[in-house]
Amino acid sequence: MPETSDTAGATEPSLEEQIAAYQREFQDLDPQVEQVVSALQRLNRRMNVAYGRQTATLGMSNAEWEVLKALVVSGAPYRLGPGELAKRLGLTPAAMTHRIDRMAAEGLVNRERDENNRVRVIVELTHEGREKWLEAMRMASVFEEDLLQDLDAEERRVLGAVLTRLLRRVEEAQPDAEGRLSDLD
Repeated sequence: MPETSDTAGATEPSLEEQIAAYQREFQDLDPQVEQVVSALQRLNRRMNVAYGRQTATLGMSNAEWEVLKALVVSGAPYRLGPGELAKRLGLTPAAMTHRIDRMAAEGLVNRERDENNRVRVIVELTHEGREKWLEAMRMASVFEEDLLQDLDAEERRVLGAVLTRLLRRVEEAQPDAEGRLSDLD
């Protein structure tokens, strides 16, 4: 009789178990490096799930929150072209158009013709979109403060500096890796 796997009750192995398995299969593995990288990957995944739950309570997706963030980061008057938004978020123009269509229907953004170039479209954050972004930020701030509650100010500063150094190294080594890879989107 063939074996079947029941993934419904499966749990992810601990970091220690994962690293031990990797070392068993790949003896050249540096366990300290693997602990850092695996912990960052798991933290990122779990944070994305938490943010997704929060944005869902506001009636929007993480993907929509990303668009709102990009518009807010652009500064007042919170306007960008769809191509610039797509580039900032690592999306194809078609995916960006689909996302903007949904968000415009929900009243989070407006799509208007550029007064200086009638061919160009501008996406603008609405009052409702800004309010949703602010509420999501309030929720995220509570979550993030709770996440870092065991770190004092100096530990937070050092952690921030170290993670920023790692991010810069990846950005320098992979300058074309902004956003998502098209085959993973």
